[in-house]
Amino acid sequence: MIYNMRNPKLRGLHMQYNFDERRERKGTGSVKWEYLQTGKDPEKWVGRAEYPGRDCILPMWVADMDFPSPMPVVEALKDRASHGIFGYTVPGESYYRAVTEWFGRRQNWQIDPKWICVTPGVVPALNMLVRTFTSPGDRVLIQRPVYYPFFSAIENNGCSIENNPLLYDNNRYSMDFNDLEMKTRDSAVKLAILRSPHNPVGRVWTEEELNRFGDICLGNNVLIVSDEIHGDLTYRGSRFIPFSGMSEQFRENSIICTAPSKTFNLAGLQTSNIIIPNEEYRKRFKKTLHSNGIFGISLFGQTALEAAYTRGEEWLKQVMEYIEKNLDYLKDFVSRNLRGIEVVPPEGTYLVWLDCRGLSLDKWELKKIMLEKAGVYFDEGFIFGPEGEGFERINIACPRGILSEALERIEKVLE
Repeated sequence: MIYNMRNPKLRGLHMQYNFDERRERKGTGSVKWEYLQTGKDPEKWVGRAEYPGRDCILPMWVADMDFPSPMPVVEALKDRASHGIFGYTVPGESYYRAVTEWFGRRQNWQIDPKWICVTPGVVPALNMLVRTFTSPGDRVLIQRPVYYPFFSAIENNGCSIENNPLLYDNNRYSMDFNDLEMKTRDSAVKLAILRSPHNPVGRVWTEEELNRFGDICLGNNVLIVSDEIHGDLTYRGSRFIPFSGMSEQFRENSIICTAPSKTFNLAGLQTSNIIIPNEEYRKRFKKTLHSNGIFGISLFGQTALEAAYTRGEEWLKQVMEYIEKNLDYLKDFVSRNLRGIEVVPPEGTYLVWLDCRGLSLDKWELKKIMLEKAGVYFDEGFIFGPEGEGFERINIACPRGILSEALERIEKVLE
């Protein structure tokens, strides 16, 4: 390991990370390790102390990693904390340069710094985007099964969900373009939220698929919000394509949601960047931000983002290699030992969709077996929409020992 303590900019750049290490997260306020959802509302949870068997439950649900963030990020936060003054902060030139250079280098997507709107997270931004670009009574199109906070972002702002369900055939998901064409003709559909890469099914949409989606929405005057928070997390053989970078027409009819949170495990620092090339749309969204009293940026979020985007690339390379080996382990174990369960092969994200319909259980029986008997806490498929019933979503961004223990528990229960 090369570790230069004299130059903070070089710290951790060349180190070999140990992702097998298990770090205790209890006592850190971790939603993943210290809380459980209860009942049918996926956004309500209680502390583990209120739930029987809390000490033996392995959480494989929330989409954060059980790996420490890149060492350059940790060191940058320590250096900034040592200053001791944490006043109001606005993003400066170095911040915008870090963002634009990252996407230019990694995705070949050229972003003008003036397009960037800083928000305290993608989910709050989605709520404000719906509020900005729709009126109560409008319809917003999504593609279920899909990330469930989309539902509340739409319904909390007086709109209705227009579902363009994904097609599932031969263990692979695809878009239903005939249905998309029909539903976007409805003048009440003002907005479409695209998940790219898709959560939970793990698809990385091809250029052809994105072009067809974009053309249909453009032809029917439907504005596209593309949530690309997992865009850096793709597996070998898959190429992520930023929607806004595909053409000038798509750029002017799209709003892109990005953040370093999934890429570098920085979710708790609540910093995201909403990219809006269309000047009129950008002005409208900024007006919404200001009307909600949102300005400036999290000091530590800014520090972490700059360190991650400028000095975190080696960590990302290593962590994706490790996660891909976890994926190989998962697929091998399930195929050999878990009869009735199939892995839906992901092309991106560290979230894997498990088809458990071969167990012939209803959704509540499936949840009970996994949580109460196996002691493994998944995101239940049905919370992503009715199309997800019989499926489970597992987070494999964890030390392999945790993953293997979870799978062995399930094997024992199913036997």
